[in-house]
Amino acid sequence: MVLQHSDTLPVTDRIDRYPTRLDAPSDHIERTHPTVWGKVENPALANFDADGFASVDELLTADEVADFSAEIGRLAGDPALRDDDRVIVEKASNQVRSIFEVHRLSAAIAELARESRVAGMARQLLGSDVYLHQSRVNYMPGFRGSGFYWHSDFETWHAEDGMPTPRAVSLSIALTDNYPINGSLMVMPGSHRTFVPCLGSTPAEHYRESLQEQEIGVPTEADITSLANRYGISQFTGRAGSALLFDSNLMHGSSSNITPFPRSNIFLVFNSVENTLVEPFAAPEPRPGYIGSRDFTPLSS
Repeated sequence: MVLQHSDTLPVTDRIDRYPTRLDAPSDHIERTHPTVWGKVENPALANFDADGFASVDELLTADEVADFSAEIGRLAGDPALRDDDRVIVEKASNQVRSIFEVHRLSAAIAELARESRVAGMARQLLGSDVYLHQSRVNYMPGFRGSGFYWHSDFETWHAEDGMPTPRAVSLSIALTDNYPINGSLMVMPGSHRTFVPCLGSTPAEHYRESLQEQEIGVPTEADITSLANRYGISQFTGRAGSALLFDSNLMHGSSSNITPFPRSNIFLVFNSVENTLVEPFAAPEPRPGYIGSRDFTPLSS
């Protein structure tokens, strides 16, 4: 059974159209909010409404890839950041897994996020000015890089950050070649139209564990099987400099990397200024601002 939820009321009314972190299994919720809120002008985004994602070839030039690779290498190796809460390390290897709020640590990445070729795509899709809900760099080293289990980002942003509706998009910019063998991102085309409620209550400061390995806020194996049978699975591969832009509710994940070929990317989340955060819908308190920003200042080009 699929439930229908009305979106006729303003998001500020605190009606929860996407209940999650439940005590018992619940039916999937068919999304009624739009995927494309504005007017798409970029041909690369033509299938975004249907698929929930779009691949963009050569978003960065080879020289830019080299410059940003050096920049994220500098950040990962900076001893002053090693004990910073924004730096997440792998449980097993103690290597850097992610660095959050990277646009505040790197002027070059902050400038990139504002550029029309980047933020401009988000404005087209979301139909409004946008701000950075989250920014990070993800590192997946060779041999020991851990994957990310299947999940919808919106489920977490709704439950733990208080994002009212899935009016947000993520841009993953590859700084290394993405092969089918080195843990590249897998997505379920069209799954952005189905919200999957998850089980379990959210502990206080859950983000400290979930950023290393998420166990609460993930679908069941039965949910994943149902979605995969309905939508199928595609994989994002491409040369360094290519990018994947995807809807906040798209089901996605990645396997571990046991190859010698590392995988790293810049990850930028754009939220509509008309979809700003309220109190969390399924957590005792909001996550820190470096994970879910409460600075809603629109990005200027």
